[in-house]
Amino acid sequence: MPSQSWVLTDAAQNLHLEPFAISEKDGTRLEGATNWAIRRTTLRGGVSTGVDVVEIDNGRLKVSILPTRGMGLWRGECDGLPLGWQSPVARPVNPAFVNVMDRGGLGWLAGFNEWLCRCGLDSNGPPGEDVVPNNEGHPTRTELTLHGRIANIPAHYVEAAVSTEGRGTLSVTGIVDECMLFGPGLRLKSTVRTDAGSNRLTIIDEVINLRGVASEFELLYHANMGRPFLEPEAQIVAPVMEVAPRDGRAAESIGQYNVYGPPTAGYVEQVFWMNLAAAPDGRTLVLLRNAHGDKGVSLRFNKRELPCFTVWKNTQAEADGYVTGLEPATNYPNSKTFERKQGRVPVLPPGGSYKTSLELSVHATARDVTAAEQEIAAIQKLHPPQVHTQPQARYSRLDG
Repeated sequence: MPSQSWVLTDAAQNLHLEPFAISEKDGTRLEGATNWAIRRTTLRGGVSTGVDVVEIDNGRLKVSILPTRGMGLWRGECDGLPLGWQSPVARPVNPAFVNVMDRGGLGWLAGFNEWLCRCGLDSNGPPGEDVVPNNEGHPTRTELTLHGRIANIPAHYVEAAVSTEGRGTLSVTGIVDECMLFGPGLRLKSTVRTDAGSNRLTIIDEVINLRGVASEFELLYHANMGRPFLEPEAQIVAPVMEVAPRDGRAAESIGQYNVYGPPTAGYVEQVFWMNLAAAPDGRTLVLLRNAHGDKGVSLRFNKRELPCFTVWKNTQAEADGYVTGLEPATNYPNSKTFERKQGRVPVLPPGGSYKTSLELSVHATARDVTAAEQEIAAIQKLHPPQVHTQPQARYSRLDG
């Protein structure tokens, strides 16, 4: 058969398939690799108790998906290079142990250790207030927490699939609902897909409005990189048309916005907003390369789907989380009220959907890194970058 699939979780059918493992040993041959596999386990112990992990291993690249945590990607490995970062949160955290209201709405950080997680769907950005209709239709103030809820909601449906077409493809699909009465009714359908023997994976997402009325949404991909890609003198390479500091703190280093420093105890985060150039079809890419230019990770996406890009620098001491975030999104992670005023909060009609695709590639040689840099340079060619030395009103709220 050219394709096979297995339902691993289906809450509607009270189905939970564990243990689960499929590989070439079970009789399915893939042209691109012989040592491929998909495995499913459930973690035990501490705050990880009950967290489901589905690992895709394409024979060269492997990544652990967390259906329990909104289909985030925990960690991975490609060509011997670790993918992810060393968070003070050492292991995946079951959402049951995350109080998002903790520390003034910053509790989301108690579960934050993934290589890639989503921020949304109803909102992302810092804690703050929004005004929404209550159950009687009256405008009512409501508290929004850091980066929303989707990363702390378990998938209620998970399916694994293997296709023998071409080199062969491995995929895992999950469905996560962010719903409440008189509130958000948003569904995330996410597929993580990779070709056998390749150095890349693709995340294909669809956000669906389940409500009978139009609904706003926000979606940001928080891709977090540590060593060996992040190190002193590592660089972000991107086809920048415009870059601006988020605040005064970021303005201090605007001249080095694309270069990273060493781990620094007490470092205070810096955030830079970017407007990227793109090819005529909307496709663009961003690369994080190490100091020697022989290792890198790139993100490819379509600016028509994800028009906003943020760089988060957090080069604290190693023990505190030496990390950078590369963040393509529908919006910048400001307060939702500010982003709404800037026209950057999409609205879905009843039953409407919004699709995105994000490709992550690992570059393990100088040749591969150079090829990505050349591709970026070709996009940048007709767009000289404008670097703002101070926060800009269209990107940052300037009145505090």
